[in-house]
Order: sequence, then structure tokens, then C-alpha cells
Amino acid sequence: MLLASITLLGGCASIADPYEQEIDPAGKFNRSIYSFNDGVDKALLKPVAQGYRAATHHTIDKGVTNFFSNLDDIIVVANDILQFKFRQTGSDLSRFALNSTLGLFGIIDFATSLGFTKHNEDFGQTLGAWGVGSGPYLVLPFLGPSNLRDALASIPDLYLDPLNYIDKTSTYLGVAGLRIVDHRSDLLGASRWVDEAALDPYEFMRDSYLQRREFLIYDGNPPLDDDEYAPF
Repeated sequence: MLLASITLLGGCASIADPYEQEIDPAGKFNRSIYSFNDGVDKALLKPVAQGYRAATHHTIDKGVTNFFSNLDDIIVVANDILQFKFRQTGSDLSRFALNSTLGLFGIIDFATSLGFTKHNEDFGQTLGAWGVGSGPYLVLPFLGPSNLRDALASIPDLYLDPLNYIDKTSTYLGVAGLRIVDHRSDLLGASRWVDEAALDPYEFMRDSYLQRREFLIYDGNPPLDDDEYAPF
């Protein structure tokens, strides 16, 4: 009986989960990249982010976050237009103009207090809104969770990122490095929660990413029967 049970369990373990095969066909490879990224994060990014958080006053930290968020609004506005969200385009343009002037290049989020809320748009969401499927789930080296559509869509967004037009290499590396560290420091609480709560952090990150992307593409109202993660 024991031998039969072991054989049965072994047979069950070898059966591929249809859900896994559909959304994450390169799961083994993705897990290896995830482990690599996690190692880099624990050895470098997380300690630097913790040091940055400890050494930086909250007001300064908030100003840095606001500054980079303001630059991101350029990408948001462009994708507002591509998705024909013209009312949101006007709101986001006003937000960018107010924060870039009265908010001292975005350091102070002046616009939110006036009712111009922050939106999240990128070219991956634009393609999704146009009906392009996500394709298979991917984990990109250093960048983390993505999918085929979003990975390709990140290229046009790069051309809209003002940081990529900084000519001096040392200046670019310094500003880009600050953005990475600031973003990682903002995620310290979330990563601690994932480490403590998730039985399988890889699956948790993957499923959270896919659900988040669907939520954003449909502006918080995804259809219940949507097959967003079909290959194409």
C-alpha cells in the first residue's frame, strides 16, 4: 500500500498543471532568473535601499519619489492619448504642468491637493487595451516580472523617459541609480510581507503581477470571463 501510494504521488507530481503551462510555459527558466534577481537584491539592492532609508529624512525621500513620479507622467500622458482617454489626458497634462512649475520640477506633489490624481499608464497597457494578448509570463534579469507583450512594449516607453536623454554618462548613472534605490526603498515593507506570508514567493510574485496588469489594463474593472493571458 505504501509503495502504491508513493507511486501514485509520483505520477501526480509529473502531471503538468494546465494553468502553469498556459501562463508560464518557461517556468523552470523563469525560476532560475527569479533566483538570480533575488540573490542580487539580497546582496546589493536591499542593503543599499535600507541604508538609503535610514540615512534620508522622510521629507527628502518623499521629494525624490515625487520627482521621478513627475517624470513618469510624460509616459502616462503619451499612453493616455494612444488609448483615447482624452479627459484623463487633460488631467495628467495639468498635473505634470503644475508639479513641474509650482511643485519645483515635481519635488512637491502640488497637483494631488488640487484633485489631479496620479494615473498609471504605459505602452504595455496600451497594447492590452488595443486587444494584444499578454503572451507568456517572463522574468527579466534585473528587471523582474513581465510578459512578452510588456517586455516589448517597454522599448517605446524608454524613448519617452527623459533620463535617457542625459548626455553625460556619469550624470545618467547617478540619477538612474538614485531612481532604482528610491524605488527599492519604497518596496521594503512589501518585500518583507512577501517573504513572511508567501509559501512560494515566485508564484506569489507571478500571480500578483498578472492580476495587477489585468487590473490596470481594464482600469480596475476586468471582465470576469476575460482571457487576458491567452498567448495572442
